[in-house]
Amino acid sequence: MAVMNIININDTSNKLFYIGGVVRDELLGRKSLDIDITYVGNAIEYCARFGKIIRENPDFGTIRVNVGGQEVDFASTRSESYPRKGHLPVVDKIGCSLKEDVLRRDFTINALAKSVTTGEIIDYTGGLEDLKNKKLRVLHDESFVDDPTRIIRGLKFSVRFGFELDEHTRILQEKYLSNINYDMSFKRVKKELIETFSLNSQKAFEKFINDGIYKLVTPNEVKLPKVNIEKLINDYAVEFPWIVYAGVLSDLSRLPLTKTEQKILDDVPENILKTDFELYKAFENSRTETVLLYAILKDETGARHYLDELRNIKISVTGKDLQKLGIKPSPKYNEILDEVLRQKLKNPCLTIDDEIAVIADLFA
Repeated sequence: MAVMNIININDTSNKLFYIGGVVRDELLGRKSLDIDITYVGNAIEYCARFGKIIRENPDFGTIRVNVGGQEVDFASTRSESYPRKGHLPVVDKIGCSLKEDVLRRDFTINALAKSVTTGEIIDYTGGLEDLKNKKLRVLHDESFVDDPTRIIRGLKFSVRFGFELDEHTRILQEKYLSNINYDMSFKRVKKELIETFSLNSQKAFEKFINDGIYKLVTPNEVKLPKVNIEKLINDYAVEFPWIVYAGVLSDLSRLPLTKTEQKILDDVPENILKTDFELYKAFENSRTETVLLYAILKDETGARHYLDELRNIKISVTGKDLQKLGIKPSPKYNEILDEVLRQKLKNPCLTIDDEIAVIADLFA
């Protein structure tokens, strides 16, 4: 709150407000990573007085300025509408009333405002009561139709704060999930999935499956796997935990995946691998995320065996060693080195001399 104290010294307009998560988190006694500051009016015009403008977006009335050596983001109050349901809203008016601005939010607990000047909490939607009762409640009946990603955000908030959907909001969610319009922004769906599954919560994933929220991604039926994914990720650190959870759905064709994310999915073997050699060859060029998906979808025991005991085994001999042994380069090289690998997997203590002896036996 130090930044706002600086601004407070020079501001008596009572038009500056903390809005959203920062107010919610303060009331819950939590540290907030983002401080959203809203000006009732045109924030770009208002903030010109504070110092160097770092960047601004006139279409949305947002601006970042340097205040007392610190970068601060400000937003104008604005009203929005959804001419194309499920996609980004359009700004109808910049400089609307504070009440109009908060009414475009997702849940009542995120529609609270706090005056920078007086510290007064402004609650137009019953957010304070919902915070007290640990309830997630949308602001209007078309909320999920306008923005289906709010369903995933609700899941995220339920896990982070231990809140539950209020009864009417739950009914609205079930109604939408029973008749989904797949004409939506899947870029936004992916963003919310990443934020939610990066929490690495088995509870969140179970709700995601059992409550049918997965239907936002695929209409195909998905059953909850028996493997505890949270424990699996805790045991084997991965860079992209979200893809391990989402990959269980099998069909992620609607999401805009990166090449790396798509390769993680494509590298998952279709069949159960029966030998150490098959496990090793299947995963030697794959990311850990792929192995974990194999554990979830096919064989946890085999996947853990590979990660714990096999993946760090390497043979020492190379093609150059084969040439020194008088073996002419040919496709046979791969067969020879594979046989050495089979023996090394059986006995990881083999030295390079032992490996050469294996090769000699092949040609005896």
